[in-house]
Amino acid sequence: MAVGEEEHFGRAAQRLRVAQPALSRQIQDLEREIGFKLFDRLSRGVKISSAGKLFLEDTRGILQQLNEATERAQRVARGQSGTLRVGFTENASWRGVVPDSLHLFRERYPDAELQLNPLPSLQQLEAVRAGRLDAAFMFNPPKPDRELDQLPVAVHSLALAAPAAHPLSKSKNLRLRDMRDARFIWFPRRESAAFYDRLMYECVRGGLKSPRIVQEASNEATILTLVAQGMGVGFVVETARWRCPDGVAILKVADLTLSLPLALVWRKENLSPLLSRFVTDVGSLVKARPTARYPTRRRVSNG
Repeated sequence: MAVGEEEHFGRAAQRLRVAQPALSRQIQDLEREIGFKLFDRLSRGVKISSAGKLFLEDTRGILQQLNEATERAQRVARGQSGTLRVGFTENASWRGVVPDSLHLFRERYPDAELQLNPLPSLQQLEAVRAGRLDAAFMFNPPKPDRELDQLPVAVHSLALAAPAAHPLSKSKNLRLRDMRDARFIWFPRRESAAFYDRLMYECVRGGLKSPRIVQEASNEATILTLVAQGMGVGFVVETARWRCPDGVAILKVADLTLSLPLALVWRKENLSPLLSRFVTDVGSLVKARPTARYPTRRRVSNG
């Protein structure tokens, strides 16, 4: 490019800060390689050939693409662009660190692609292990694992979703034993066997020995919908108050001490700079909050 634009070996060599004989040899080697002359040698310098002009234009485009590719790769290496695949549970995305971290990511890394995947915690864990997700916000994260790393994000409490007109909604100090006659909408054990068993243990301990389960629902949104239709009551994460349907009350249960830890989980061997920045930002958001626990309060949705 330099020789073609200058049409003078001396000026091109000075521009490139190389010795003129070396530059001449490079041009000769290039001409032998491509099989045609790039320059017509004249008594007073050189003149670019017709083929050389076309080659020069294409070369400019190639070098421009190379520069752009280098810049894009540099941004990926610095964690400023690329693709980040994040999983999350829907009931953790309405308020708190999860939505705040996603908003912050969009704000700080506008050139990066953020792929969001709403999945149950168990499916998220499988996807992280398989490399289909870079990170995941999941409840009940696995115990210390040699393949995975995790960052505690919050601890949520359970509450009871009940129709606003249900007798339990009138209780000022609701306890588990008060629900012995209630019809329950419950999540299937296959969704999380460990948590299912822990909840059943808590119910028995509190005097609710055999919950009357009339319907199973695989996710919280379905539980809330069925409660809104008056089919029964159901245990939900207390953050459900932020998306509570009309006519549904979210009730604190005084003796239900079972909590749900929420954590960001990723593979230790995933060395993505973008993932590293995301984990750091999530950690900063967690530290900036006065507490990782969200209070439960009674609420009847008014739409």
